[in-house]
Amino acid sequence: MALLTILHDPDPRLRIKAKPVTVFDAALQRLIEDMFETMYDAPGVGLAATQVGIAQRIAVMDCADKDQPPEKLVMINPELSDAEDPQEMEEGCLSIPEYRDKVRRYNKLRMRALDAQGQPYELIAEGLLAQAIQHEIDHLDGKLYIDHLSSLKRERYKKKREKLAKRVA
Repeated sequence: MALLTILHDPDPRLRIKAKPVTVFDAALQRLIEDMFETMYDAPGVGLAATQVGIAQRIAVMDCADKDQPPEKLVMINPELSDAEDPQEMEEGCLSIPEYRDKVRRYNKLRMRALDAQGQPYELIAEGLLAQAIQHEIDHLDGKLYIDHLSSLKRERYKKKREKLAKRVA
């Protein structure tokens, strides 16, 4: 397994809409393992392939509490339906370090996807898992959570990002 490089905004590769996965081979299994290793190392609760520069509709998640056993979830070619109960939820992102804000997400949803072997499954998610699913699907569609913010909050984020870039340079 290997750690992958997580892209940071404003990298244009984060804005690419990912293509559906059609081949389920050993290379895909390695990529999924590497994505989990990268996500846990970051640390985060979710990671989309687009965040590591791979434009395929793959995301991994683990929303288990730190004191609980892992609950790994692989979503390939995910689709949402039956979303309900919109709420403001605080969010952060591995591709947008050092910035968090509240966005409106559905608190409950139904999701269909393929697992790592290409087998279809469906689940009903609530709370953090529902939020993470929406967040990762946004990544696969070339969107970031900051796109859901008001123009004033997006401007505030851009100023903070520029200030951070000067500090790092």
